[in-house]
Amino acid sequence: MPVSDTPGTPSDLSKLLSLFDLEEPEPDLFIGVHPTQVGARTFGGQLLSQGVVAAGRSVPRPTPVHAIHAHFIRGGDVTKPLEYHVTRLRDGKPFANRLVTVTQEGDEIFSMLVAFQDNKAGLEHSVQIPEVPYPEDLPTLGEHFKGYEDRIATFVNAMHPIDIRFANDPTWKARETGERLEHNRVWMRTDGHMPDDPLLHVAAMCYASDTTLLDSIITTHGLSWGIDRLFAATVNHSMWFHREFRFDDWLLYASESPVAAGSRGLGTGRFFTREGVLATTVVQEALIKYFPPRDS
Repeated sequence: MPVSDTPGTPSDLSKLLSLFDLEEPEPDLFIGVHPTQVGARTFGGQLLSQGVVAAGRSVPRPTPVHAIHAHFIRGGDVTKPLEYHVTRLRDGKPFANRLVTVTQEGDEIFSMLVAFQDNKAGLEHSVQIPEVPYPEDLPTLGEHFKGYEDRIATFVNAMHPIDIRFANDPTWKARETGERLEHNRVWMRTDGHMPDDPLLHVAAMCYASDTTLLDSIITTHGLSWGIDRLFAATVNHSMWFHREFRFDDWLLYASESPVAAGSRGLGTGRFFTREGVLATTVVQEALIKYFPPRDS
């Protein structure tokens, strides 16, 4: 486990792993809590990651996660616990399917279908990994924050359990230089060693998948989180897990936005292993609103 900078306090990765340790007061009901560092509403990556853990813990035998399809219905209240209700739709020999519904005080805020399937040998191919520098040759996220602490305080003060290395400028730096980026390339791994349980590695990837996927929507227009007046709320999020991986090893999250229309933007992403193998595909749609300065 990683060591905290302050003796006696848990690291951000330890905090993330504690979020995955769901209470189970009765069969197929799991209770999730929020971390101490929260935003105005429940972070979507937290719902995705806790939801996949709840679903996985209801499967009677170890079976890899194959796909998730999630819908965000209401913003979660960060002062209240989250109830994960699991419905067992199917338990077969190679397959299992679960419906996870999250409620707070009786109101549904999130639902997700989770599919599990044994991996068998078959046809294999995938697209090539983009050519980018290796993560060791790239600045840390903390280095990118320097000089922008006041303008992007929400991001600076957030929990950072994921080691993120941008292969291109992050939104706030691209905006300063006037660069418009139609893609985003980010190396990611957990900020420390993870337990061997494959479900936890999937959960950590689910959490991280919601961090930078929408960036290319706004950088296409030369905008930045925290600097421009933007509102974003995830509408739906899907992931397909093609091959097994460890999320405490480096993976490249390559994403772009093929379209923005009707006040919604679509982000598509791919996680590649360091060896260039495509491990996971991600698609997310979000409500995106931009409020230009009045004098523009």
